[in-house]
Amino acid sequence: MLAPASTVLCSLAAMGQTSDPVSIETLAKTAENPISEVISVASQNAIVPNTEPYRQSSFALDIQPVVPFHLSPDWNLVTRTTIPTLAQVRLSPEQGRSFGIGDINQIFAFTPAHPGPLIWGAGPVLSYPTASASGFGSGKWNAGPTLVALVMPGDWVIGALAHNMWSFAGATDRDRVNLLTLEPFVYYNFPDGSYITSNPTITANWIAKGRERWTVPFGGGVGRFFTVQGQAIDAQIGVYYNSMRPSSASEWQFRFDVSYIFPK
Repeated sequence: MLAPASTVLCSLAAMGQTSDPVSIETLAKTAENPISEVISVASQNAIVPNTEPYRQSSFALDIQPVVPFHLSPDWNLVTRTTIPTLAQVRLSPEQGRSFGIGDINQIFAFTPAHPGPLIWGAGPVLSYPTASASGFGSGKWNAGPTLVALVMPGDWVIGALAHNMWSFAGATDRDRVNLLTLEPFVYYNFPDGSYITSNPTITANWIAKGRERWTVPFGGGVGRFFTVQGQAIDAQIGVYYNSMRPSSASEWQFRFDVSYIFPK
């Protein structure tokens, strides 16, 4: 369930409650770039109803800070950390609901400081076995490559972020990890800072077989970029249908994301 983290230009603080619709639209498009050059903190919330085996609703909250670093006149490094918190459904008559923290993931994307029409970044992704309970994480240290690319023609922002991770250390009694995560995103922006979007998180567990391997959501949502007393905020809601999913997964997921932008 990962949507792209929002970022925005440093000039926002000086603009405050700007009424220039062109400027607002430009800032909103920049907010949809997951490897832009300013700091942001996203709160990504997901509700998954009718989860097996007792058809209960599960909840997930991902805290996702994005911090860029200027390495040289030609290169930047953008770090994207995901800290998941989970409310897991009841799994057996003896086990009730459980709450905890999952495995923390970090993306390190090296990106050109002066990109052309194609904006891109690449680097490693790491996952640490920080889960508070075995059911919330893999119990493994995982690593792999990540790649993000996007274009911004006219009112559109179109791109994708992808990474694959393999386990290389950790608990010997836990299954190995070979997991693909693909986050395509499409935004169409309106002059007032509002937008329509589709940004599903597709996963493939290459260790699993058949229908247990893929989770493929389809859907979309709406959002708006705005400021409150000079604080830049990007908020969106969305609904996604899991057209392919493991047998225990829900058919639907509902999302509500809020990103706070902090100019340097």
